[in-house]
Amino acid sequence: MEEVFSAVNFKPIRRKVTIETLNQEKSLPGQEMVEQGLADLAKQEITDFSLLLLIAAPRLKRLGIHIPDHPLPRPYEHRLYERLDQRLGDGAHSYYNSLIGRIVSFARALEREQSQQ
Repeated sequence: MEEVFSAVNFKPIRRKVTIETLNQEKSLPGQEMVEQGLADLAKQEITDFSLLLLIAAPRLKRLGIHIPDHPLPRPYEHRLYERLDQRLGDGAHSYYNSLIGRIVSFARALEREQSQQ
């Protein structure tokens, strides 16, 4: 949930960030993969993007994005890497790192957006 401070008592008011509110906002770096990952999780599909969101869930939840729980065993990082390794072989490591970098960029950009509101 997004923190917005009330002008009267300076207590944070939390606003839930959903796919719809993300679509209304200007595009953030990596937003398309977050939207796809949320859609995949809603359908209970295991994809690269849904696993990436499960990896980043603690930080994204603190930012107000509802990440549904999934019964998939942890660590999600290993599951994502295994999927990438099966598909990309030697290229899995660099692609994994780029996905992690993109989700971190998204979280930082969302933090900036929220701090400016």
